[in-house]
Amino acid sequence: MNAHSKIDFSPAVSLRGVVRQFGDNRVIDRLDLDIAPGEFVALLGASGSGKTTLLRSLAGLDPIEGGELSAPQARAAVFQEPRLMPWKRAWKNVTLGLRVANPRARAVQALTEVGLAHRLEAFPATLSGGESQRVALARSLVREPKLLLLDEPFAALDALTRIRMHRLIIDLWQKHTPAVLLVTHDVDEAILLADRIIVLQHGRIAEALQVDLSRPRDNGQAGFNAIRTRLLALLGVEKDDPESLARDHNPFIAPGYPLSAIAI
Repeated sequence: MNAHSKIDFSPAVSLRGVVRQFGDNRVIDRLDLDIAPGEFVALLGASGSGKTTLLRSLAGLDPIEGGELSAPQARAAVFQEPRLMPWKRAWKNVTLGLRVANPRARAVQALTEVGLAHRLEAFPATLSGGESQRVALARSLVREPKLLLLDEPFAALDALTRIRMHRLIIDLWQKHTPAVLLVTHDVDEAILLADRIIVLQHGRIAEALQVDLSRPRDNGQAGFNAIRTRLLALLGVEKDDPESLARDHNPFIAPGYPLSAIAI
């Protein structure tokens, strides 16, 4: 190594004492958090714990009332709804707002990466749910973000499509190496995807767990169930809870999701 070269150990994301509130309701409460370049972090917590509020602040969509927040300028977000423009073809949705010399070529490359090279000219109404989310993912990656924010992007997909999307997001993350923050209600999803899992409670970090499992992962892997049990306990789901037992046989049922809403 050159004696004059320097290694940058700066985090991709840094929060110090961050506060976000709505009226008297403090949703994010003096939060400290670092995310390293290229790290995949999942964010778990009950509804109202501040997960999406934190993601929106990192995306630059919502202001903070206190503290310091540092995030890359090159950032992109994928939400639960694909948010495609229905009057634009798939490739034009990918390059929406992108200012480059040959946008179509960039769209072809991005859609090829997500397995949709054959759907360049398709309108959103003709795409399946999984295809729509892949277009949304291509739209984010075409901007070459240093920070990719994922707000429950797989929640509305069927189980098999979700598995395929998990594999795709890991492949793309490993290829492009952005820092990733995934907001999810699904404990298994967090363990399958993340390097580190953060549990939020009342706008603060209740616990941060490192996931030291080899990739590719599956829920039968040694060590998987121990992490899952710890996370469920942090989320207030006990092993003797009937809903917890049902979820043991269906990893696609998220904690907090009512079993009565699922056709068995």
